[in-house]
Amino acid sequence: MSRDIIFKTEEYVFSYRVAGLLIQNGKVLLQKPVDDTGYAIPGGHVALGETNEETLIREFKEEINADIKVDKLRWVGELFFPWGDKPCHQICLFYEVSLAGDINIPLDGTFFGTEQLEGKSFKLEFSWVDTKAIKNIELYPIEAKEYLYEGLDEIKHFVYKQD
Repeated sequence: MSRDIIFKTEEYVFSYRVAGLLIQNGKVLLQKPVDDTGYAIPGGHVALGETNEETLIREFKEEINADIKVDKLRWVGELFFPWGDKPCHQICLFYEVSLAGDINIPLDGTFFGTEQLEGKSFKLEFSWVDTKAIKNIELYPIEAKEYLYEGLDEIKHFVYKQD
């Protein structure tokens, strides 16, 4: 049984997620399923009994075999979007992270990793995207485009509602 904090009712899904803002040489690391066009900030669902920091360290290790250090909280997002055939209410906390130890991932271009969610495995594409060109891609939540372009200088709160 998954320990991820995802609760489902007849009508709704609630999810608690954390994401890591990894920026190197003016580029941010983004992820997307290989069969999708929209990017997201890497991270994953917090497991019961796990801290946000522990979750991010575990997710980066599981998905791309990268060791990270978790730095400051940067954004707090209340996200509303479809999860399959149900509406989802997600709380997502976005932290600034940095690479630690041996660097096991490319620092430019695109590479692949794997995500585990609800007992299934998904192939993910990870890409380094120039923060100055971020407005030209499909990125969710959409507030991330503006905030990444502006820089990570203060904590921001936002509500994102996808129709």
